[in-house]
This record gives sequence, structure tokens and C-alpha cells, in this order.
Amino acid sequence: MNAVWLFVLNSILLGAGLAMDAFSVSIANGLSEPGMSRLKAAGIAGVYGGFQFLMPMIGWIIVTTVVGWFSVIKALIPYIALGLLLFIGIKMIVECVRGKDETEPRTLTVPILLLQGVATSIDALSVGFTIAEYEWRPALLSALIIGAVTFIICIAGLYIGKRFGRVFRHAEIAGGVILIAIGIEIFVKNVFFA
Repeated sequence: MNAVWLFVLNSILLGAGLAMDAFSVSIANGLSEPGMSRLKAAGIAGVYGGFQFLMPMIGWIIVTTVVGWFSVIKALIPYIALGLLLFIGIKMIVECVRGKDETEPRTLTVPILLLQGVATSIDALSVGFTIAEYEWRPALLSALIIGAVTFIICIAGLYIGKRFGRVFRHAEIAGGVILIAIGIEIFVKNVFFA
């Protein structure tokens, strides 16, 4: 019984650690769209949780089938995450500075949301190494727990961002800066301190 609880606890902690980038992006999204509905917030958190579930499973499949390919993919992860988050962050800042009509609501588009989902979860591919020792059912359960934890944490991030987004007039600039900072942090952590 202790082994089961330890497995669940490890998966929760792994999920919490992996969710921090998605949490920060959720705050940025809440800042840029303070009038976001609860349904949309749940959908956004669901996308992040879905990617955080999917990436460890993809990593597990890669590790258990074609280990050699993963080393090439792993080396590209920080560059891909940096590029995606720089693109999204700069786009948010430019749109805010250009001064879109303030009566026009700022909304998160599906393509941008999917890019954010990939960018914030791509490092979770490496979790496939840590769960590679599991059979497919425990690996799937671990990935589901990681996705659920990410969902909950992202709901909290969106709520925090929405609260502060109502206060700041140009909160989208802050959101863009947060995304750029996350991209740089992922890049530096994985390239220089790996």
C-alpha cells in the first residue's frame, strides 16, 4: 500500500513541478483577458493539462521504443520552447503597444493556445525517461495525474491573472514579458545548466 501512495505522491509532485511554466502562462492569459468566462478558463487549463499528460506519454513511448531518437529531440527542446514563447510574448506586447481598440475584447486564439500548450509542456517529454521503468498502465496513470495537477494549477493561474488584469490597463504587456521570461528561463536552464 505504501508503494501506491508513494507512486501517487511522486506523480503529483512531478506534475506540480512541470506545471509551473503553464501556471505562469495562465497568469499571463488571465492578465490579457480579464473578462474570460469560467468555461473558457476551464478549456484553456484543459489544453495545458492535456499537453502535460500527452508529452510524458510520448516521451515514454519514445524511450521504450526508439531511445536513440530521443537524444536528438531532447537537445532541441530548449530552442523550440524559447522560439515559441518569444514569438507569442512579442506578439502580445506589439498588439498592446499598437493600441488595439480598447472596446475590442482581447481573446486568446486557438492557434496561440496550442503553441503555448506545446511550448510549456515540451520539456515534459523528458519525463518519459523517469517513467520508462513503468509498464504502460502505471505510466498512463502517472501522466493522467500530471495532467490533472496541471489543470488545477492553471485554473488558479488564470484566476490570479484575471483578478490583476482588471486592475492594470495594459496588462497584456506584462503577460508578454512573462512569456518571454519563461522562454529565456527554459532555454538557460536546459542549455547552460543541464
